[in-house]
Amino acid sequence: MFSRLKSKESKGDTTPVPKEALQKVTVPFSAPPASYKVPDPPVLDKSQQDMYLKVHQHFSNPQFVVASTEHDQQQKNKDETKFTALTDAEKAWLTRECFFRYLRASKWNLAECIARIELTLSWRREFGIAGNFEDDNKVNGKLTGAENETGKEIILGYDNDVRPCLYLKPGRQNTKPSITQVQHMVYMLERVIDFMPSGQDSLALLIDFKPTNVGISTGKIPPIGTGRQVLHILQTHYPERLGKALLCNIPLLGWTFLKIIHPFIDPLTREKLVFDEPFPKYVPIEQLDKDFGGTADFEYNHEVYWPALIKMADEKKTKYVKRFEKFGSKVGLSEVDLRGDHDDLVYPVPDVKQN
Repeated sequence: MFSRLKSKESKGDTTPVPKEALQKVTVPFSAPPASYKVPDPPVLDKSQQDMYLKVHQHFSNPQFVVASTEHDQQQKNKDETKFTALTDAEKAWLTRECFFRYLRASKWNLAECIARIELTLSWRREFGIAGNFEDDNKVNGKLTGAENETGKEIILGYDNDVRPCLYLKPGRQNTKPSITQVQHMVYMLERVIDFMPSGQDSLALLIDFKPTNVGISTGKIPPIGTGRQVLHILQTHYPERLGKALLCNIPLLGWTFLKIIHPFIDPLTREKLVFDEPFPKYVPIEQLDKDFGGTADFEYNHEVYWPALIKMADEKKTKYVKRFEKFGSKVGLSEVDLRGDHDDLVYPVPDVKQN
């Protein structure tokens, strides 16, 4: 697959946009263009609905507890000091769409779906992202800010299907491999999720391997071990979150890296990878960085962008939490309702009868 694509000429960069068409941008866009709409959700059959109800019932049980580490959760050692009830923040994470993402990722295997969600709950506690807000979490903007001083990861704009766009720019790498790099990646994933509008629960990755004069090295391709770790986190704890991945300016070393990690990439994820195609084909030009054929004249300034990102994400999460409380602080509320502006539930939480 990669050998065939490797010979293609890079098309990630397009003809420069005239200066008069450019619009200066220094912070993330707060919303997608009004003319773009989220695609309709897939239609579910009765068996899928019934399976969802069983997953919902499991996690709505008032007696449900989960471990604080992945290891303890896997061991199923019900030590009272290691297994505790869900917090409100965790209940807010356990949405209707969350259950369906894990069901699809588990190929509608009920036991596997439940086990995977339980493991992710434990992982989120252990990793330090189980809370709602910055101060609730170990992995926050203060911890990871230095990782983004060169703008190697940027949340900017929305694609044609109203997915928020997360730019990855390995050519701007500014630190050596460490756990903080992984924490930074997870932090940015959590923030781009905050930018998802009502009805959309996936994101777009725009990956540009173009070399730059910032950072610490010329190759800047992540080590295989780090790549595998990140892939494991994405596939295990963020299933069905990737809607599209656009990759451009891939160097020879980059193709080698992709070949090595290719066996670890889920087949469904591979179908979402797009190599060396013009970004304006997938992203409205008014929300696309000028370096890729858009009209957004964006230059990264860490002192401006980073606090603005944190503030905007916090405002969106505050709205999410307030609506979660408004609708009863229940497991299984819909992200459509939690991210929307309407007064009545589009997806009421099903009644749960415990055995």
